[in-house]
Amino acid sequence: MADIPFWQRKRLTEMTATEWESLCDGCGKCCLTKLQDADTGEVYYTDLACRQMDTASCRCLDYERRQQIVPECTVLTPENIGEFHWLPLTCAYRTLAEGRPLPDWHPLRSGSPDTVHDAGVSVAHRTIPANQVPEEEWQEHIIYWVL
Repeated sequence: MADIPFWQRKRLTEMTATEWESLCDGCGKCCLTKLQDADTGEVYYTDLACRQMDTASCRCLDYERRQQIVPECTVLTPENIGEFHWLPLTCAYRTLAEGRPLPDWHPLRSGSPDTVHDAGVSVAHRTIPANQVPEEEWQEHIIYWVL
């Protein structure tokens, strides 16, 4: 049983906090500003990143204090993962919740945090901080390449 990786032998709710956190592939997609159509409920991604996201590495500048700095920061947990239908199909949390295997480029499979970037799955170097764009211009930043 020890030869089987934890993400293949455990349910999301059975994982330790460390295991749960290691599922994040570092793509940065969850840190993009998303717009929701009030009529249809459809969610659109923009190329506007949270002001706390390092746009090169796609990592939070202060992960431990992210909710104090950005109160609207989304915190994914095994208990609430089903609420986040907007997560991209590539997200490991969504992937495992839907019973799909982790892709080869995922850092837990490849052993390197760079493979998510090398595979072109991350938003590295393709975003701008949302606080640099007036909110009334956000619609002009809707992107489709993220999906």
